[in-house]
Amino acid sequence: MIRQIVFVPLLLFFMNCNTFADQGNRVDAYYFHTTFRCASCHKIEEYTGETMNGTFADAINSGNLQYKVINVEENGNEHYIKDYQLYTKAVVLSLVKDGKEIKSKNLEKVWQYLGNKGKFTDYVKTETESFLKELQ
Repeated sequence: MIRQIVFVPLLLFFMNCNTFADQGNRVDAYYFHTTFRCASCHKIEEYTGETMNGTFADAINSGNLQYKVINVEENGNEHYIKDYQLYTKAVVLSLVKDGKEIKSKNLEKVWQYLGNKGKFTDYVKTETESFLKELQ
């Protein structure tokens, strides 16, 4: 009986939590990499992670944005190469509505802006904000 008293409220809490409530509409931000990564690849992950987890912490906490780092060489992840026509490490944004991807964009300029953290961050921020606006 005690287990039921504790378990049921916890279950209801998690069912009503924003993170779980509306997984059908969101923006997925991906950093795709392979097993071998150079210093530039690590820097792209670092800058993207700082932007997503810093600038967009509220959107992540609400479930409107999910940031995922994915090794495309791991079993089950190979499909991303075809899905997003990847040819190198990449940052990709995906707009998901009603559980289906509506559009995506490979942020190819991350390579161009890698030498300038401010430009890199502004670029990723602007593109992500644009995708988040489309959720409304």
